[in-house]
Amino acid sequence: MPLALDILVTGTGPARLPADRHPGPRALRLVAGSPGEYLFVGIRGGTGALEETRTVRLDPGDICFYDVDRPPSLDVPAAARLKVFRVPRETLGLDDRALRRILPAPVGRSSRLGRLVSPFLSELADTVLSAPAATGEMLAWNAVNLLATVAAEQSGEDGPDAPGDERSPLLSRLLRFVDEHLADPDLSPEMIAGAHHISVRYLHKLFQQEQGTTVGRWIQRRRLEECRRDLLHRVRGRRTIAAVAGRWGFLSAPHFSRVFRAAYGMSPSQWRDSAGVGSGSQGGRALSYDGRALS
Repeated sequence: MPLALDILVTGTGPARLPADRHPGPRALRLVAGSPGEYLFVGIRGGTGALEETRTVRLDPGDICFYDVDRPPSLDVPAAARLKVFRVPRETLGLDDRALRRILPAPVGRSSRLGRLVSPFLSELADTVLSAPAATGEMLAWNAVNLLATVAAEQSGEDGPDAPGDERSPLLSRLLRFVDEHLADPDLSPEMIAGAHHISVRYLHKLFQQEQGTTVGRWIQRRRLEECRRDLLHRVRGRRTIAAVAGRWGFLSAPHFSRVFRAAYGMSPSQWRDSAGVGSGSQGGRALSYDGRALS
């Protein structure tokens, strides 16, 4: 599925949680006391295995995270049914410490988040295969964002992906990735989507819905902002305009000049020569991305 989200539904009978490799020693044991449906979130790329042996009791409808490289041992009744959602760790925004916190802490079906997420995941597992591709992609997006929210609350971690952030956890990671790779001239929607295990089509949809712009325009905007900042400190850096443009991924100096003028209403040389060194103003006016005076 999109977002590298795998969904597996087991039949009744002795069950084993799916793993990506041959499991090693298991420090976690999951025990379910009654028949019913159980929801598991297998995290790929996890290294947060528990160091001590621990037994966790599960009730039907509970959501339990586990490391697919070190799946826990499972003790469930023969009539139990498992629905497993496997997703890369980076898609959930989990570091090792956060992962260790959520592994032994199932989300109860009766908890605040459990009442919302558990029925959704259960229904998704039963219906997604028969849904049209576009619908399945949107459902996968909702599922991953819900799981990221659950993981953030369970881990108690603060940060840019915490519930107070208006952006979705995935978009926050996408924007960080763009900023970290602005200088790479090969930065593209294909590169971004591949690094996050999502389709290019879904990437474009996410930017349009949450940022109101295209991926390409966002990259260009961020590069122009960095170029403008570098040109502001021209004396300290002694860089030419072409060198500044190349540093931030613009391969063509004429193209850079055109898009800079279109964004800020002046050429790069005009900005460099008229801006006060070490300040963010030009003629007493700060400029927005589209060249309008802010003050």
